[in-house]
Amino acid sequence: MNTEKDKKRIIEFLDLLDNESYDLRRYSRPILVYIVKDGTIYYSVWEEDILRRYGLENVDGWDFKEDSIFCPDWVIGVENESILDELDEMDEIPNNEND
Repeated sequence: MNTEKDKKRIIEFLDLLDNESYDLRRYSRPILVYIVKDGTIYYSVWEEDILRRYGLENVDGWDFKEDSIFCPDWVIGVENESILDELDEMDEIPNNEND
């Protein structure tokens, strides 16, 4: 299981997934708890105090699951800009038209 405490990253995550179910204003210190398995991300948002009190190992369910293709790159472990640039270059389709 992974956690993310940075509120800006949590907002980015929820925005990219178009998930409006969470109102982060209700959390004083939100923590995104997630796991990526077989191209799917399972996640929940917890209050830091509760998670600290009961422990990450006691998280036994997920509020949502989404295809990881819609998640930010840092969720699947790609944070380095040079790696992102390489992936973008691989996504470009070469123009093979005969001129």
